[in-house]
Amino acid sequence: MNAFDKTKAISFEDAKVKVTSYCAYQERCQQEVRDKLYGYGFHRNEVEKIVSYLITEGFINEMRFVRAYAGGKFRIKKWGKVRIAYELKLRKVSEACIKKGFEEISEEEYILTLNTLINKKFASLKGENTLIRKKKVADYIINKGYERALVWDRIKDYR
Repeated sequence: MNAFDKTKAISFEDAKVKVTSYCAYQERCQQEVRDKLYGYGFHRNEVEKIVSYLITEGFINEMRFVRAYAGGKFRIKKWGKVRIAYELKLRKVSEACIKKGFEEISEEEYILTLNTLINKKFASLKGENTLIRKKKVADYIINKGYERALVWDRIKDYR
């Protein structure tokens, strides 16, 4: 090991204990745990053994993770479904789990949050042409992960 190597060699049992507490701290998906274990320098077979142990012991549950992630990102950061799905796909979560996770977000709450975001953004833009304001608001909301058609449908009647 050279002086610039940041990873420390740890034993299989030590890694198991560390990753168990890593998963107990907050919900994690399988890919986050795999990345952590690869960071410790473990090979695929060892990583899969630890991941399967964590799954059987209930430390990792993809559905539980997706529900917590989708609900949290929506309620705290006000992200839309497009952004949440994108982030979950980056974590290699299955489409079926993502769809189930969206059940955590009620349609009424989703539309209410979208309308609130639109109103706040419109209020923050003063003295500009109406079309420019609509474009800026739409860009902002779409970047937060809301569906393009839904956003424009809500914005079209603003003055």
